Amino acid sequence: MSDADQHDFDLVILGGGSGGYACALRASQLGMSVALIERGKLGGTCLHNGCIPTKALLHAAEVADEARESSKFGVRTTFDGIDMAQVNKYKDAVVGRLYKGLQGLVSQRGVTFVAGSGRMTGPKTVEVDGVTYTGRNLVLATGSYARSLPGLEIGGLVMTSDQALTLDWVPNSAIVLGGGVIGVEFASVWRSFGTEVTIVEALPRLVPSEDESASKALERAFRKRGINFRTGIRFASVSQDQHGVTVTLEDGSTLAADLLLVAVGRGPNTADMGYEEQGLAMDRGFVLADERLHTNIPGVYAVGDIVPGLQLAHRGFAQGIFVAEDIAGIAPPALDEAGIPRVTYCEPEVASVGYTEAQANELFGADEVQSVEYNLAGNGKSQILGTAGFIKLVRRKDGPVVGIHLVGSRMGEQIGEAQLIFAWEAYPEDVAALIHAHPTQNEAMGEAHLALAGKPLHAHG
Repeated sequence: MSDADQHDFDLVILGGGSGGYACALRASQLGMSVALIERGKLGGTCLHNGCIPTKALLHAAEVADEARESSKFGVRTTFDGIDMAQVNKYKDAVVGRLYKGLQGLVSQRGVTFVAGSGRMTGPKTVEVDGVTYTGRNLVLATGSYARSLPGLEIGGLVMTSDQALTLDWVPNSAIVLGGGVIGVEFASVWRSFGTEVTIVEALPRLVPSEDESASKALERAFRKRGINFRTGIRFASVSQDQHGVTVTLEDGSTLAADLLLVAVGRGPNTADMGYEEQGLAMDRGFVLADERLHTNIPGVYAVGDIVPGLQLAHRGFAQGIFVAEDIAGIAPPALDEAGIPRVTYCEPEVASVGYTEAQANELFGADEVQSVEYNLAGNGKSQILGTAGFIKLVRRKDGPVVGIHLVGSRMGEQIGEAQLIFAWEAYPEDVAALIHAHPTQNEAMGEAHLALAGKPLHAHG
């Protein structure tokens, strides 16, 4: 093989995060030669700076809460505090094991992994350190970064989730700018670690993309936990000194704390990668793609956080598999964005799939929508765990379930069945006929569907 053709592949993938590596593994499985280019670590944001390390922190937070509150279960323990060095050691070990496993998978599947910053230099070419990689098809999967606001400089005690994940100390107090997924998860962790937390959210409620009833339930739970929040008010400015930060809001009020976490969402990683120069259709930094993830350039696909829509690792993962199969001629069905499960891993957890009640009303008409809430007070396992919350179902009148919304400790684990119910367009009667094991929290899913089918059992009123 000559030097000239050894860099030609069936598929070149720029970005080794969830979308990119999933695409590489599936494409290799389907017999393609694949080059996977990544400037950072294989696994991307999710593995190294997002999903996995944050959930490790959240589990440590859960253990802290259990130690602190064990006496109500008749178990005598003492809570002596948080050893952040050990917490980080545990977190990093989890990440390290998964990283090693992923590296092994990519190697075993015969994927050519290229470490370095890639730049699109032609319709289907990527250059890395002066070497050009050409594919019959090109997949762009360059992910996202932690955004800030105009004029809000990150540094020192003003940080994003990237810096917060590596903190080696527990703040006495923290201000979290942003009440979305990242903001409420860090607020939850820090509160469990003993931090006084205040969330500032410009929109009227926490987790504003969720069903309004889920937001209200989370806000009630956060108040009970002592997590403060200011909603419907915008950030104006921040100053910092050796003692901490002072945040000024647009109404002139100020908040002081040890640090400020900026959690205002994530932006697409597309700057200075040659996308615009090659004529890719873009909008505010995002790469535009159709429902089959084709860009406007033939043979060029885009997946994950750079494509407008939900910025979730499992969305990118599914899109990567979809693209590999599409290129292979399998013709998989297009992914339904509404059917992508969503979980916020704070305490209590918030999970959903499908449409909120407001979205369903808008899509189908308020007269054509029914909903029901099943309170976890009637669920034995939830009572054993000592959690409050509910399962809310939204259905088309005399039709299938079109939205499922869950709030409560560990309720994110129920999203698998919820996704099947939504994706298979199940009627409440279909699910009510299924037998759910007792006593489990999963049983609440059956009870909620019994209620919506008109035969509620463990429900009052």
